[in-house]
Amino acid sequence: MLQNQGREMMIVTSGAVAFGKQRLRHEILLSQSVRQALHSGHSQLNDMSLPVLEARACAAAGQSGLMALYEAMFTQYSTCTAQVLVTNLDFHDDQKRQNLNSTLRELLHMNIVPIINTNDAVVPPPEPNSDLQGVNVISIKDNDSLAARLAVEMKADLLIALSDVEGLYNSPPGTDDAKLIDIFYPGDQQSITYGTKSRVGIGGMEAKVKAALWALHGGTSVVIANGTNPKVTGHVITDIVEGKKVGTFFSECKPAGPSVEEQTEMARRSGRALASLHPDQRSEIICHLADLLTERKEEILAANKMDMDLAVSAGHLPPAMLKRLSLSPAKLNSLAVGLRQIATAAQDSVGRVLRRTRVAHNLELEQITVPIGLLLVIFEARPDCLPQVSTLAIASGNALLLKGGKEAANTNHVLHQLTQEALSMHGVKEAVQMVSTREEVEDLCRLDKMIDLIVPRGSSQLVRDIQRAAKGIPVLGHSEGICHVYVDSEASIDKVIKIVRDSKCDYPAACNAMETLLIHRDILRTPMFDQIIDMLRTERVKIHAGPRFASYLTFSPSEAKSMRTEYGELECCMEVVDSMQEAVEHIHKYGSSHTDVIITENEDTAEKFLQQLDSACVFWNASSRFADGYRFGLGAEVGISTARIHARGPVGLEGLLTTKWVLRGDGHTVADFSEHGTMKYLHENLPAGQPLAGQRDSN
Repeated sequence: MLQNQGREMMIVTSGAVAFGKQRLRHEILLSQSVRQALHSGHSQLNDMSLPVLEARACAAAGQSGLMALYEAMFTQYSTCTAQVLVTNLDFHDDQKRQNLNSTLRELLHMNIVPIINTNDAVVPPPEPNSDLQGVNVISIKDNDSLAARLAVEMKADLLIALSDVEGLYNSPPGTDDAKLIDIFYPGDQQSITYGTKSRVGIGGMEAKVKAALWALHGGTSVVIANGTNPKVTGHVITDIVEGKKVGTFFSECKPAGPSVEEQTEMARRSGRALASLHPDQRSEIICHLADLLTERKEEILAANKMDMDLAVSAGHLPPAMLKRLSLSPAKLNSLAVGLRQIATAAQDSVGRVLRRTRVAHNLELEQITVPIGLLLVIFEARPDCLPQVSTLAIASGNALLLKGGKEAANTNHVLHQLTQEALSMHGVKEAVQMVSTREEVEDLCRLDKMIDLIVPRGSSQLVRDIQRAAKGIPVLGHSEGICHVYVDSEASIDKVIKIVRDSKCDYPAACNAMETLLIHRDILRTPMFDQIIDMLRTERVKIHAGPRFASYLTFSPSEAKSMRTEYGELECCMEVVDSMQEAVEHIHKYGSSHTDVIITENEDTAEKFLQQLDSACVFWNASSRFADGYRFGLGAEVGISTARIHARGPVGLEGLLTTKWVLRGDGHTVADFSEHGTMKYLHENLPAGQPLAGQRDSN
């Protein structure tokens, strides 16, 4: 594919010896069988063992088979290949090296892929005094050293060395502390412990690293990656060329700041210290951050103005995104109020006893709340999200890794500095980290051994991308906010106008804004219907007609392209239903289980709607905009979840906690299992809020 894109590709490969060994073994076995048949009836051949096959002979016999395989594969893609066999002498002799260079350039010029290998049929032993000791010489011992030499000789932009492991690890893969190194710098060689050689090839990882560093010093970028399992590694070569974080990238330029892996480690380490603080100390941090938001608002607003000016001049952000990006003194004051609410709630969040049971004499069991661990929150152009999420993480004792949108880079930088300033008062500054490097979402989702929960805050596309990429990490969030308001035949006109206006027009870009208005059929062509339409027109809401609504009108609005559209602007879909039951069925079919509303004066109808509808938030005679952590009294929310497990709806402090079981004994009680595998114990439930005699209090 890269060849067809106009890139110049070369392949360094081995396999001739293996091909030849297989072929010669077959020939020898066939020959022995013939000889045995000729001698049948005479003395039988006793020795049917295969002789030791000499590697050079195997290489000579296998070259044709190796090239036949490559020819067959590349011919399917109309790509021509050519075999080039080299030895050390071709590089140490200037004339031969120039001839090789000329030949390869001519092949590349003709859009032919050179397939290069050492001529193992005649290859001499490596030069004893030229084993990767200098810039100008490199002994060709294996494919890695050959590829490095060719890459420098041909001034290649990139050398990809494929291995049977994911890349370079700091210790042998499979050991307990082995970690994949994403970027390797020449000065880091002393920190690597190499294992045994690869099960394929003859060089091993140490040879790959030496060859990679030699090529890097010669001006070629190098990546070592896994090429043995396409189902796992995917299109590894094209992924590397596209700049995705695959394998180990060798670089001479070490960044000034910590890597995202180092930031993650720092956050996790400091997060444990945060979780062990007294609740009063965590509350003090939050209150200090709330004070900083108001005391330093001029600094925050100045940074936000820079972001707004850049966004407006670029002209690529829609009005809804610009509104989210903008901060104001009122918004900061509101944020500070919400933060102080969380500070109060934080007093009894971590370490709260949910259940206490005496399972045997002098054996008490408690279930207590604990932090989830390390959270990764990815948010787009909404800087107010940063202090909200940081505060919830602090209150729940969780470490936090933040990845904000580049549109709010200046505002996020200031807000993160203020957050770390507040954390510093109790020595846990590193518990909240901001990822400022150009890490892709997919790369962050690869940190499945360090990150415990991902919370996306942004567009439905962002959430879907993260849910797809985070294969090993739970994702809390919703992919769409398709909220419905159903106007029943027994609705009050005053309530309908107020609720529909607030649900759609208060903040159209919010995920809890109304996107579809369902109207009972009996309301059509009534004064109530006319007032609803007039109000929407006055508010400049563009109406898209559902299929059934369009059929009732002679001149209908533009028909909705889809009933599952999240407009995020002053637009909505309008559809007609025959009953409350049909409205529920419509919402189940087209909704996103976010927030749905019924407007009616009939209590029985409302209760059936609330009971039957399977959404995270279901309201009766209330605006969908109430689906908000702040309005729910949570102080702030980390997001709104439509998941079926763990937290659902607006997720505040409680949603960032999990539990653990603590068992306290005297050392004399043992578990006694019956022959049926059932433990015999005394099960006595005790009040969770009251301490046991002689035990610590519930906190």
